Amino acid sequence: MTALSRRIRAGYALGGISSGTYGTVPGLILMPYLTDLLGVEAAIAGMIVFAPKAWDFFLNPVAGRLSDRSRNPRGRRRPFILRAGILLSLAFTAMFFGPTAPPVAAALWVLIAFLASATVYAFFQVPYLAMSAEITDDYDERTRMITWRVIVFTLAILVAGAAAPALVETFGGIAGYRVMAVAMAALILIGTIGVWWGTRSVPLTRTEQAGGRLFDQLTIVLRQADARVLIAAFVLQAVGIGMVLGGVVYVARHVLHDPSAATIAFVCFVGPAVVLTPAWSRLSARIGKRSGYAVATVVMTVGLLALLTARTGHALPMFIAAAVVGVGYAGAQLFPLAMLPDLAADDAQRNGVNRIGMIAGVWSGFELLGLALGPALLGLVLSIGGYAASTGDAAPQSASAQWAIVVGVSVIPAALCALSLIPLLRYRLDDRLRSA
Repeated sequence: MTALSRRIRAGYALGGISSGTYGTVPGLILMPYLTDLLGVEAAIAGMIVFAPKAWDFFLNPVAGRLSDRSRNPRGRRRPFILRAGILLSLAFTAMFFGPTAPPVAAALWVLIAFLASATVYAFFQVPYLAMSAEITDDYDERTRMITWRVIVFTLAILVAGAAAPALVETFGGIAGYRVMAVAMAALILIGTIGVWWGTRSVPLTRTEQAGGRLFDQLTIVLRQADARVLIAAFVLQAVGIGMVLGGVVYVARHVLHDPSAATIAFVCFVGPAVVLTPAWSRLSARIGKRSGYAVATVVMTVGLLALLTARTGHALPMFIAAAVVGVGYAGAQLFPLAMLPDLAADDAQRNGVNRIGMIAGVWSGFELLGLALGPALLGLVLSIGGYAASTGDAAPQSASAQWAIVVGVSVIPAALCALSLIPLLRYRLDDRLRSA
């Protein structure tokens, strides 16, 4: 078994700054940027947010395959992480430095820049996830390593998710979005350099070579029962969380009529994860990762239902509900990310073929697809509710539009999380690994 030093755990965890920032801010900021500043209709804005991440659904397995086959003397994954992270910071900034009128030209610029950032993000995120299955072969050590990563990831979500709306509101208009973009790009770059430097000279415990054709290897991955059910559970939750992230600004602006409430709600949502992730890790040692994941999902579902209180127009009940969601979200991030390297390493050990990057790519692709479907579904819900797009200042919204916003961040995500328990309970690898 391979235990890791604190330096290596911390070095690997630093990559969470980049993935946490990029994984959060577009879902939180981009739809309001399109609908409330550029005048793009809500359903179209939802599709713009969806399309680049849907592209990653197809690209991520390719990125994983390329990193599996790499023979770079500086490491199988690290060179991909460094190059892609630098390009990601530039592409993210470009999204908010294009034309602002007419709406068609502005939307097209955002779409192209977002596609570019999604492309390079695949070559950052997939090799980064794949490393977790290669730098230790210990079931419990993987959980400890991912615990560090989730804490840093959560802190990045907390900082980026709170700072991005605050910067937009502080500077106002297009200037606010551009200041925000530069600040978030700096965080992405810091995380990239941190993980690249912090994982230098880390020996790999999995040395199997990649084999076979891309489509054949992808088919093998998708035929694995444990991989399918775990991905299904995680994707259903990702759709729900994507709706919540995409809707929190709308709740603050149009239901609570206090834009600053978005920052507070986000802190309430993410803050518990910083404190409670180690507690979820300890629970994993007692009851296993699958059972811990199920408990976290139930807690998150209860909190999501409680977000219905936002419709009263009072912020405090919503903040409390957001904190409950955050308690469950801490575990719902930790457990699947700790189960992913179990899947990948078990596959390599049983079959003698390196598909670790492929498995990480499939996982990341489905995750991004889920997070992209969230805003797309939210945009559809808002359109059905009669949400009115605007340019410059946010337009007043009807009672039906306000209900659509609240239902889109509470009832529908809660139903998706509850539904995710069905495939999760069919996951069997955890039992085999714990009894080995």
